[in-house]
Amino acid sequence: MQLFNLAGQVALITGSTRGIGLAIAERMAEHGAQVVISSRKAPACEAARDAINARFGAGRAIAVPANISSKADLQNLVDQTRQSLGRIDVLVCNAASNPYYGPQAGIADEQFRKILDNNIIANHWLIGMVAPEMIERRKGSIIIVSSIGGLRGSSVIGAYCISKAADMQLARNLAVEYGPHNVRVNCIAPGLVKTDFARALWEDEARLAQQMQTTPLRRIGQPDEIAGAAVFLASDAGAYVTGQSLVVDGGVTI
Repeated sequence: MQLFNLAGQVALITGSTRGIGLAIAERMAEHGAQVVISSRKAPACEAARDAINARFGAGRAIAVPANISSKADLQNLVDQTRQSLGRIDVLVCNAASNPYYGPQAGIADEQFRKILDNNIIANHWLIGMVAPEMIERRKGSIIIVSSIGGLRGSSVIGAYCISKAADMQLARNLAVEYGPHNVRVNCIAPGLVKTDFARALWEDEARLAQQMQTTPLRRIGQPDEIAGAAVFLASDAGAYVTGQSLVVDGGVTI
């Protein structure tokens, strides 16, 4: 048995047209999985799909656009995946929203609700759609991309941090529920990674300098440096890991 082999598995990854989600899709495809690329915009999904198929072989990736805020879109994503590839072995809930940067007192109700809806409730929906077939087969890996923001406070992305702490608890609860069926649920908690999503944090030169000074590795992360953790949690290498939040942050939280 090759510990990190994903051959024969189907991995559905949300928010996978760029950044961490794309890196996870690329690495899972490299390790043998068929991957489902999904984000809101069809052209971006198709471009990512085509690039992965060009690198790893025709049919390795398919594209199914979906807006995570729409329950109907998520159900269509699951239905289209099953129709095209037959099953879902690995689910990566990576897509998230953070429309507000600033103190908690200034956030509008609509912004707060969007963060909670997209970062927690949408994950709950999608997992609920995918888990039954994993339970039936007695095998499956569900991965939520959380954040070290879920482990500590922030003066500028507080609502986002609240949602990411809730994701960690969602994983713990579902790990307890699904464990007897041999279905694992875990989080990955990245530190600051150079993505478009985190641009407000790493483009702030003063904040970035402070961040690097307090990071033992003295740099921020790259998307591909998160992907290995996802391959580990999806594969037989992580077969006895469930309910955990795997921190990948260059040492910031130590």
